[in-house]
Amino acid sequence: MTENDFKAACLLSELKPGQPRTIELDDRFVVLVLLDGEVFCIDDLCTHDGGTLGDGEVDDHCLVCPRHGAKFDMRTGAAVTMPATEATASHEVKIVDATVYIKINA
Repeated sequence: MTENDFKAACLLSELKPGQPRTIELDDRFVVLVLLDGEVFCIDDLCTHDGGTLGDGEVDDHCLVCPRHGAKFDMRTGAAVTMPATEATASHEVKIVDATVYIKINA
C-alpha cells in the first residue's frame, strides 16, 4: 500500500457524529460515518437488493438499510441481520491534517 492509494474524501469537520454521508470516490459510492471519534467507510450498497445505504440510520456500529432493515457493521462491512447475508465492502480510512482519506479496497 502506498500513499497514492488513499484519496481525499472530505474534511473531518464535514462529518457529523452518527450521521451517514455518501460520497463518490473513484466512480464508486461509499458511506462515511463518524462514530466515537473514528471514521468508518463502507460501500453504499445493500447486498440484499442493491439499494443504497446512505439514507439509513446508525444503530450502534451498524448502518441500517432504509429499505428492508438489514444491518451492516461499519467497522467490517459484515451483514449482521437478515435479509442481507453477504458483506458489503469496507475501506481503509486515515485522517491527515483534518482531511479524511479513503483507500478503496477492490
